[in-house]
Amino acid sequence: MPTQRPLPALDFVRGFDAAARHLSFTKAAAELFLTQSAISRQIKALEEQLGVALFQRRHRALVLTEAGRHFHQAAADALRLLQEAAVRVRGGGARRLTLSTTIGFASLWLIPRLNDFRIHFPDIDIRIDANNRLIDLAREEVDVAIRYCTPDLAPAGAQRLFGEQVIVVCSPRLAESPGLGTPADLAHHVLLHYERPDGVAPWSSWEVWLEVQGVPGLKPAGSVSFTALDHLMQAAINGQGVALAPTPLVRRLLAEGKLVAPLKAVTGSARAYYLLVEAGAAARPSVRQFIDWMSKQAQEENRASVEQFYGRKRSGETGNKPARRQQLRRPARS
Repeated sequence: MPTQRPLPALDFVRGFDAAARHLSFTKAAAELFLTQSAISRQIKALEEQLGVALFQRRHRALVLTEAGRHFHQAAADALRLLQEAAVRVRGGGARRLTLSTTIGFASLWLIPRLNDFRIHFPDIDIRIDANNRLIDLAREEVDVAIRYCTPDLAPAGAQRLFGEQVIVVCSPRLAESPGLGTPADLAHHVLLHYERPDGVAPWSSWEVWLEVQGVPGLKPAGSVSFTALDHLMQAAINGQGVALAPTPLVRRLLAEGKLVAPLKAVTGSARAYYLLVEAGAAARPSVRQFIDWMSKQAQEENRASVEQFYGRKRSGETGNKPARRQQLRRPARS
């Protein structure tokens, strides 16, 4: 009896499937949260295991060979069957849902609204995996992810929920103190800084914001830095200083009067929040119900944003003119 050759590693097959669908190693890497070089190495290893070339690598183009087309059809069918079998084996997991998102979004936006979802769908159990790292949804057994990124980095098939603007916030008590009416007045106050370890929150840079507002090099009365956004907001609520904040994550705190926006300056941000669904979980009723709920919440968020900046006064503001909006860009460095 001939010796049976080992099957290719599942990760290699998944990488090949993504590359074959997109005809791009770069897009496959973005879908699977890997680097382009990692996908390239997987494909090369798979081709060596199979003993055939799966792609023709042309100038700025990737084309499947005849062997690649045959193998992709079989690989796609096999992966689909595995996904369907995993759903059936989980059985009771049909009414469960695992969600991945950033720590700040979970604590400041999602959790305050989660009770509404529980009221409408009390039989769905939810697990929230809050962290600031990108993960492979299928590998980590995550059904839905909410990603914070620029449009060009949004994964294929992701649904845009809403964007953001950046405003200055502080406690009502601090806003009542003398000398907090213009950006230059921040020289008399403590500035609260958000330093996200992966550096994907450029809006949080006071240096950039102050330069955009025409007061570069301003020296504040002091500064305190945080690596967790919810800690930053709690410090602002407690009156420990003035913070920059993305509007979706503080809108409720403004409405509840825990924070106010003492300055009129509003800066734009290129980043937005996107909803991504793991392919094998998309057909599950619990996942579809969560997607529908999130879509309605996103509509409310977008409507609130329009009202805040164009239809209603913001907390701590007077007058009928909308707040002045500017695009927040990091200045060029020599």
